[in-house]
Amino acid sequence: MARFHCAVALGAGTTLSLPPGAARHVQVLRLQPGDALTLFDGRGGEYAATVERMGRSEVTVNVGAHDPVEREAATAVHLAPGMPANDRMDWLVEKATELGVASIQPLVTAHGVLRLSAERAEKKRAHWEAIAIAACEQCGRNRVPVIHPVRSFADWVAAADDGARRAVLSLVPGTRPLAELAHEHAASAWRILSGPEGGLSSTEEARALDSGFLPARLGPRVLRAETAALAALTLLGGA
Repeated sequence: MARFHCAVALGAGTTLSLPPGAARHVQVLRLQPGDALTLFDGRGGEYAATVERMGRSEVTVNVGAHDPVEREAATAVHLAPGMPANDRMDWLVEKATELGVASIQPLVTAHGVLRLSAERAEKKRAHWEAIAIAACEQCGRNRVPVIHPVRSFADWVAAADDGARRAVLSLVPGTRPLAELAHEHAASAWRILSGPEGGLSSTEEARALDSGFLPARLGPRVLRAETAALAALTLLGGA
């Protein structure tokens, strides 16, 4: 059954006009009055609904019963990746959402290729949020992960202590495996810092360690930036 995110509070027994994005999606799928669909507003659970009326640009639905089902991961994993270039960040956001990420903090790092003006950075954040919403619609999640505004590494790492267990992905020889650290340091929430294509600079990694991040490795192979972040998410129980 088709699932749609509604950026408005939903309530059983109400009738509403879908937001423009959801309405366009319903029209593209050629749903008709009486057809069933599922709606979620990000506050938890989902609602059964039926199409009441299809207009040229407006779609009205009747909202039915609320199902409190949750499909979130047991461990909240917050990713802070140095932004990979081109469409790799899009791919990271999509797949991380499917795997259950709690939030994503895009970072500008010393070796990162992607550089964004303030205006373009906000457009990118909105674009990534739309990707996350679409991934939630597809995979069954009812809570959209938070896509934070782009920040510089220096600004973010100074304020990254929110009580979550923290780790930085490292290629330094002798670094302990992330799976081993996760077993040793039980936590309901993890914050994972990972580098861009060129990795974090030695200065950035040292700054992270000074700020309380545990150094961690994923295995014997060197992974792409976007793959490393997703591997860490999966290892920590994000799937």
